[in-house]
Amino acid sequence: MPYTPHTPDEIRQMLDVIGVKSIDDLFAEIPADMQPRSFDIPEGLSEMEVCARLERMAAKNRTNLVSFLGAGFYDHHIPKAIDNLVSRGEFYTAYTPYQPEASQGTLQAIFEYQTAVCRLLEMDVANASVYDGGSAIFEAMMMAARATKRKKLVIDEAVSPIYRTMLSSYTSNLNMELVTVPHCEGKSDKDALIAAVDDKCAAVVVQNPNFFGAVDDYTEIFTHAHSVKALGVISVYPVMQSVLKTPGEMGADIAVADGQSLGLPLSFGGPYLGIMTCTTKLARQIPGRIVGRTKDLDGKTGYVLTLQAREQHIRRAKATSNICSNQALCALRSIMHMCLSGPEGMIRTAELSMERAHYAADRLTAIPGVTLLHDAPFGNEFAVKLPVCAYSVVDKLLEHGFVAGFPLGGYYKNMDNVLLVACTEKHSFEQIGIIAELVGGML
Repeated sequence: MPYTPHTPDEIRQMLDVIGVKSIDDLFAEIPADMQPRSFDIPEGLSEMEVCARLERMAAKNRTNLVSFLGAGFYDHHIPKAIDNLVSRGEFYTAYTPYQPEASQGTLQAIFEYQTAVCRLLEMDVANASVYDGGSAIFEAMMMAARATKRKKLVIDEAVSPIYRTMLSSYTSNLNMELVTVPHCEGKSDKDALIAAVDDKCAAVVVQNPNFFGAVDDYTEIFTHAHSVKALGVISVYPVMQSVLKTPGEMGADIAVADGQSLGLPLSFGGPYLGIMTCTTKLARQIPGRIVGRTKDLDGKTGYVLTLQAREQHIRRAKATSNICSNQALCALRSIMHMCLSGPEGMIRTAELSMERAHYAADRLTAIPGVTLLHDAPFGNEFAVKLPVCAYSVVDKLLEHGFVAGFPLGGYYKNMDNVLLVACTEKHSFEQIGIIAELVGGML
């Protein structure tokens, strides 16, 4: 039977009430050339047939590949306890924290998440309401534009090209000037960044580690930005923040990240979690919502929405953002992951991932013709220059069940031979040895 619950008579009655002759008349305002040309879709299937078709489609996916892909999204181990805990009904059905008297659990979870993120990045304030890392950078840019009342943004080309594409899309109809400073062989050109940040600049945007895996210290750049009353924005990798110099230590005004590496599975691209933190001075510019801890009339601890800057709240046209979302369930997974790992566990994860990456770099660069793209320190990700097109290496190794890495030719000019390789604690020395042998054999 069709899934439409209304009978022809019921449809006729509804059309009569609103004074329309047919359903087609409801769409009369849409020009004919913009209307669907046909609704000639296949006949419906039974539940059994639908399941069988989906299973056949799913079977075409290869799930046994050993992947060295990174580029901002990483296959870290997720403790089984997280799936079991977050699947409890009181967690995954608890969505809205609007009514504190009925939402103390959700509110506390968000508060604990905010606290942990602030401690990890050494920043003052965090929210829990942005889609992903790219959205977080855009929101950071808009925060800077509002706070400084300036329209110029300086962006390091070593920031993820995926994020930079999102920034271009989100700002295409806004009166914003995006100035991209070219990278220098995979490293940030600090002198050029400083030169580009003037008294018309709202913020400078950098990434650590950058897209090529290079680790850097941007204190000098942020200090210069402050000298011309501009802001410093940095995008980071949460797992690596357990061992690297933090945004707070560098003097960043806004620090953002994609929270995927904190207990969220890759899941074909989402849902992920945009982490946003800032200094207390910018707290009223941050989009979304901030949960605070207080006392009720009986002196008991209680949690409330302290700031609500979303358009669907009382802010309306004065909202700081219209694209933020409630990522509370993803934030819950992240705080569970951080709590289960603890500081020692997060540090150990970062160190193991770095150990594997440096071993992989040594094995690959021992192959004649393979060299590192840059000489900067790196964490669990690095770029290598190959004597052949990186895409051909990836295609060849797929035949053996390995995804060798992320070819950069599609994102950066003159980098067809550059491959971005990422390792996590899940990669074994044996797997790294095999991929090195396969690359060496192919070359």
